[in-house]
Amino acid sequence: MSTEPAAAEEPEAEVETDAEVGAERDSGAEPEGETATAEPTETAEVTETAEGTAESPAEGKAELSEAEAEIAAQRELRERIEQRKASKEGPIEAGTKLSGTAADLLAAVRAVESGEKPVASAFREPEPARRRPAPSPAQEPVRPRQPRVAEPAREAVEAVAAVLAEGGAPAALAAPTVAALGEGADEQLRADPWQLLRVAGVRPEQADGFARALLGSACGPDDERRGRAITVWLLEQAALAGHTALDVPALTAALGQRAVPDPDAAVQSALAEGDALVFQDALEGAEVPVQRSDDASARDGEEGEEGGEGADGEQERPVRVLIGLERYAMAEESLADGLARVINSLPKEGGPGPEAAEWEAAAARASGSTAELIRAAAGHGLVLHSGGEAARAEPAALVTAAAALGLRVCAAAHSTDGRRRLAQATGLDEAAVTVAGLLSGEQGPGRDADGALALDLLVVLDAPQLDVETAAMLVESLPDGARLVLSGDPGVLWSAGPGRVFADLVAARCCPQIVSRTPDPGPLGELTSGIGIGELNQVEAPGKEVVLVPVRDAAEAIHRTVQLVADSVPRAIGVPAEQTQVITPGHGGAAGTRALNAALKERLNPGPGRFGGFDPGDRVAHVPAAGRTTLGRVVRADAEGLHLACGGAPVLVRKERVEQEVRHAWALTAHQATGLRWPAVVVVLPGDAAQSLTRPWVYTAFSRGERHLSVVQGVEQALPRAVAERPWKDRTTRLRPLLRPQVPSTT
Repeated sequence: MSTEPAAAEEPEAEVETDAEVGAERDSGAEPEGETATAEPTETAEVTETAEGTAESPAEGKAELSEAEAEIAAQRELRERIEQRKASKEGPIEAGTKLSGTAADLLAAVRAVESGEKPVASAFREPEPARRRPAPSPAQEPVRPRQPRVAEPAREAVEAVAAVLAEGGAPAALAAPTVAALGEGADEQLRADPWQLLRVAGVRPEQADGFARALLGSACGPDDERRGRAITVWLLEQAALAGHTALDVPALTAALGQRAVPDPDAAVQSALAEGDALVFQDALEGAEVPVQRSDDASARDGEEGEEGGEGADGEQERPVRVLIGLERYAMAEESLADGLARVINSLPKEGGPGPEAAEWEAAAARASGSTAELIRAAAGHGLVLHSGGEAARAEPAALVTAAAALGLRVCAAAHSTDGRRRLAQATGLDEAAVTVAGLLSGEQGPGRDADGALALDLLVVLDAPQLDVETAAMLVESLPDGARLVLSGDPGVLWSAGPGRVFADLVAARCCPQIVSRTPDPGPLGELTSGIGIGELNQVEAPGKEVVLVPVRDAAEAIHRTVQLVADSVPRAIGVPAEQTQVITPGHGGAAGTRALNAALKERLNPGPGRFGGFDPGDRVAHVPAAGRTTLGRVVRADAEGLHLACGGAPVLVRKERVEQEVRHAWALTAHQATGLRWPAVVVVLPGDAAQSLTRPWVYTAFSRGERHLSVVQGVEQALPRAVAERPWKDRTTRLRPLLRPQVPSTT
């Protein structure tokens, strides 16, 4: 590993950072704001954000944007999923029942940031039996019709604005409040001012001030409405950090930090009102105690009761109690149900399509782990495949082989760059899609009359980026008998949205798992392979493939970064500045994306920033919805808005949405860079980023470069410690216990 000498400058005072912890909010960007952490259990990161990302219907357009069309299509698909789930019969498994009066209120429609929340339905026990036939190859695919997003009534917005004005809240919150609370939003706010917390970006202290202005002396920290609203708010913040539920001790501790006098009562109130749901999941590895004889029970006296025996003398399995929001609970239930169907609906003989001999012949033409992957896909409905960047050739080879056997195939990546690389690897342009394009119907094979995707094999790359809601929609869209292959690098950061689908499936061992034996080549491959196992090794880099640039403060880090991008890398490596990407831990701080982008713009594309800080030629990240980032360039600006070129397609961002949806992109966070690759990458690690570093973060950032990696680092020994000692920030999810009673383990 080469090292450039650092300039001899005095260190600056400690710099400020506002974005080094938690989930990265906009398309994986770290939330800007404070972090409330409840540590009694391992689930304990509840991250707050001051930035909202939900788009208000009041900001509607004459024509749907790509993001709106996708959201509308996904909402329509959720409704179809709910109808199918509600039509199934049978009791749910013990340990997954809802408690209290929450079960009676699941039919209520709850508003969320998008303005509408799915209608609740009772959780049902999955039915692995076939529910619909696979579509005929001759059947004409159906493209979903994209409904228009309705705007809130002007009268409703004006009524809410009047209430907000009484409470001293800005009028700009009126339209988002109507979108979040729905009909009668003004009356809801008067009856319960803390409902303002349902609007994205509003924090408890702001809602408290609003409530004091409306209620006067009747407002107090012990108000039941306040405790209930903060409970829901904390669960939403936990979702931003990736959790689909929280352990009760973690939730009550976080409520205590928010000055809720009786956290237990607040949780019970939220459950009684149906704002949250309670789950009891069996602890993993816990064994059901053996029932003792009557003599032994008699000798122990009262000890049996303390040990948890039921009325019949049998001891109950230990459980953990979790609290979660309906939308994520429904997504995990639906995902577990769909995965069980995918695993069990493929006939033992191999399902529709080629015979076993044809599959074996295709495998024989391959070698190594590629052949193993083809054989596994031939006989199983669900297959997991893991490996680094070079291993992406293996699922691509599977797609090519399956298409040659006459199967309807589709390969999905999370970015337009990933889609382009898939098309190049497979030679099947129409079969390569993005996950968002496949779900919206803009790309891929279309759907049959039952709403199922018209395909026999779906391969999803970068599978660790799947959150539970997206994964549930994908799985529920598969026809019976179709095969699903999830492929990805288990060392990278998890999804920006809640859940850890790929990691939970790997841990559940419910299907074949193929681990690639194809290593990433060269010094960069050797470096990232070591990081993956917790070792930050020195590597030989004769061609300056890896360069370490030590710095002592944020100002020096910015100076050296600009120098590398604009001068050193183009001159020494031959990679132009427009093909070099800067990656840093957060948006805020003295060397976050904001500061770096300002310095890089001044050097690479100076201009007055006449349209919201942007000029033609600026590199930008378009973030139409949380968790989705598309990179592009500014083409021009006019009265309509900002015109971008993203992934080869024109994009118009209305002027009122520019501030929320567009950022400069010479510098990105690691979450935003996940799934993307550049010829050269410069990773910036200022001193204030030390506590936010983890092994997956370092692995993700360092593995984005194809030819060159420069590391501008001021964290000193915190970097190897993070690689060795911080394998991940854990997430609380329910997918593994939900899968356990439905599918057999492969071990």
